[in-house]
Amino acid sequence: MRGVSVAGIAEEGGKLFIARRKSGGDLGGKWEFPGGKVEEGESDGDALIREYQEEFGVAVKPGAFLGTASFEHHGKERRLNAYRISFSGDFTLREHTEWRWASLEEIETLDFAGSDRLLLKALKAYFQ
Repeated sequence: MRGVSVAGIAEEGGKLFIARRKSGGDLGGKWEFPGGKVEEGESDGDALIREYQEEFGVAVKPGAFLGTASFEHHGKERRLNAYRISFSGDFTLREHTEWRWASLEEIETLDFAGSDRLLLKALKAYFQ
């Protein structure tokens, strides 16, 4: 069975919510669409709600499915599912050093996580 992760895609004024991970680990210092691994018995939506609460202390409302990307991580095949989200609450950065709203064009120029970069084609098709 493949491991599944989720990415939450929030949009405001034509820009998408991204965050830069703290240093350390495979994704240290890279920008990403926040989310994380779907745990046993958890739905994709439940994983997004949990991950945003853990990483930012905000409530998330999962929405439409936007696309998926398959990739290999440490020799294992994985899948990343992206969903449109909305969130509310004050941010507390727990796993990230900064966050911002960025256009798809800006995202292409940033040091972005490879798996998340694979979602850009689907996101362009959805948002443009």
